[in-house]
Order: sequence, then structure tokens, then C-alpha cells
Amino acid sequence: MLSRLSSRLQWFLFLAICSALLSTSTPPLTDEVGRVRRYTRQIEFDYVDWMLGAMTMKLEQGAAGLPGYLDPTARKQAVMEYLQVTKQILDGEAALQHIYADATVKDKQAATATLRAQLSGEYSRQDELAPIAEAVLQEQITQTLAEQGLTTLGQPVPSVLFHSSPVPNALIVSPRDVIKQIANISVVADLPIDRQEALEARVDKDLNVSSLVVPIGGVGVYPTMIMQTTSLSWLLDTIAHEWTHNYLNLRPLGLQYDKTPEMRTMNETTASISGTEIGTLVLKRYYPELAGASFAGDGLASLPLEHPDPGTLPRPTFDFRAEMHTTRVAVDAMLAQGRIDEAEAYMKQRQQVFLRNGYLIRKLNQAYFAFYGAYADVPGGAAGEDPVGPAVRLLRQKSPSLAAFINRISWMSSFDELKQAVKQ
Repeated sequence: MLSRLSSRLQWFLFLAICSALLSTSTPPLTDEVGRVRRYTRQIEFDYVDWMLGAMTMKLEQGAAGLPGYLDPTARKQAVMEYLQVTKQILDGEAALQHIYADATVKDKQAATATLRAQLSGEYSRQDELAPIAEAVLQEQITQTLAEQGLTTLGQPVPSVLFHSSPVPNALIVSPRDVIKQIANISVVADLPIDRQEALEARVDKDLNVSSLVVPIGGVGVYPTMIMQTTSLSWLLDTIAHEWTHNYLNLRPLGLQYDKTPEMRTMNETTASISGTEIGTLVLKRYYPELAGASFAGDGLASLPLEHPDPGTLPRPTFDFRAEMHTTRVAVDAMLAQGRIDEAEAYMKQRQQVFLRNGYLIRKLNQAYFAFYGAYADVPGGAAGEDPVGPAVRLLRQKSPSLAAFINRISWMSSFDELKQAVKQ
């Protein structure tokens, strides 16, 4: 009876939290978003279904007592084996795609029989390891959050819950004459590149906007959704990043995420700073041999946006962030002068420069900057001369702790409040 009441209480808390979190994870019902959704309704991602399935899984993990029965060595081993199996799966899926894209291979079923059999076994092993590995990482991040003072009555609220799975893509839309995100709509994860291109072309032509389908690493629904990866440092960073969004979504900063472009940048930069700090602490404490390890060789799924294609050799002197910053500043100047066509031609030319230096940017346009420019936890890059990111970073520098920083900025409702805070 007690366990049944506990289970019901967990479901009640889950639904209460989800009602707040999901409202900040879906596009606001503005006229602009409504016009864009005419093109996406049939391919939009179903968050409610995913969240219910993920929460059911988490309740089952809790009932099984994971990972309480494992000693520290076994916990670490479970995480590392899970990452290794994930690498084998990602490598196998990439090989499968290459075979099916090769016109010279006539009998693709026969050519992939052995590979598909291997993948089937690896999928089964991943399903066995995922609940244990996820529970271990949740516990480690929870402990670190508690040590940093990011708790209520000794526990993070909401609790750290995540599930790794294929994540949706996001259709980002910006006006052509100014870089500003006016729509961010989640579409299915397996939308092929040709359909992404066709969707962007239709939206651009019909609405006279700039659009781009972008991959995302995680979503701050509840439990949080995290992209499958082989990089533990990236995984820890992203889990903590998305938990921070959950935390902010229960406070003014998160609740007003879409109020202004400045509020969005404040949210994303805060979550990025928090994710990096918490992820680094977890890595150093529980996986010290991996602290400071490079992303290189971890597989494409784990590579950050600014890492070059491992199949190319970028010029040693090519500084991605500096070059992207230069590009953004130049584009902003052209758009401010009404030189839209010139700015768009310039971005196409710059995209080729990045490509020649090993950075696979499919399309560089206003929507690209509207999305990536909000992640301003590091100077330079796609944010250009936007003053919001530097102000958030300055507030963190002036704060005595990560908890003090997050708890102060989380109650802000405007960029003006942030500017006043950093002047004090």
C-alpha cells in the first residue's frame, strides 16, 4: 500500500512539474509561429508521448533500487560499458547508412545482414545497460548539486532525471532583415536532409524569412531528453545544462524564456555556464582519468558544434570562434543598413570558408545566428557583439558561488535587471 501511494505521489509530482516545464519547451502560440506550423504539423515531435514513456521507465528504475546495490567500481564500469556499446551502435548505424547510400551495392539486404545482426545484439545490450548507467549519472549529478547548494531541503528540485534517446530537430525561423528567433518548432528526429532542405525552401519562399533545421543535444522537458553520445564529458555537461533549464523554468527567468531575445540568451547562457561547471566537477570527482580529455575520436554524435570534421585537417591557425564572431558582426552591420541580399551572399561565401577549414556547417544564414547566438557562455562566436552574454558571464564572476549566481539570475525578468545587477 505504501509503495502504491509513493508511486501515485511521484506521478502527481511528475504531472505538476511537466505542466510547468512543457509550457516553456513548446513554441508560444503567436501569429508568426502559427504561420510556420502550417508547414510542420505533420512532422512535429510528440513530447507528451515521449515524456510519459520516459517517466514510466524512471519509476521502474526507482522501484528496482538502481543503482543502490552496486559498489563504486561497478557503477563506473556500467557507465563506461554503456558508452562503449553506444559507440559501437553509432559506428554501425553510420556504416549501414553508407551501404544504403552506395549505388554500386545492389543487394543491400544481403550486404548488411551481418551488420544488422550485430546491431540487434548491441541494441539489446544497450537496453540492459541504459537504466543502470542513467541512474548512476543521475545520482552523481544530484550529489554534486547538493554539494554546490543547489537544493531545497537537501534535494534538487526538480530531481535529476534524464533519458538518452534520438532527439528531435528544431526548425528555427528568423526575419531576413534582423537576426531574431521568431519560431522554434521541434520536428521528428529522423527527418532526412532532403526533406529538411525542402521544408526550409518552402518556409523561406512563402513567408519571406530565413529558416534552418538544426540538430539539438538535449531538451529541458521532464525527464530531460539527451542525445545519445559517446563523450562522457559532453553527456554530463548536457544533463546538467538541461536540469538547469528545469530549475529556471520554475522561476521567472525560465517562465519568461520567450519574452524577449535577451531573456532567451540569459537562459541559455546561464544553463551553459551551469552545465559546464557541474559537468566538470562530476568528471573530476568520479572519472578523474577522463578529465580534460579531447572530444576527438569520440564519434560524430558527441562532437560539439565547433569541432571540425575528424575526416578533414583544418588549418592550425583557423580560429572558429574568432571567424564566426567576425562573420556575425559583419552580417549585423549589413542588415542594419538594409543590405539584406548582400548579407545573405556574404554568409554563403563564409559558409564555404568554414567548410574548407573542416567545419561542416550545412547552411549559414540569419536563422543559424538566431539559434546559436544565444549560447554565449564563452566570448566570441555566433553571438557577435550582443551584450547579454558578457553581462551573464560578469554576474557569474562577481558571484561567490554557482548557487548564488543561479539563484540571483533565476528571479530576473528582464535584461535591465541584469544590467543593474552587474553595476552593483
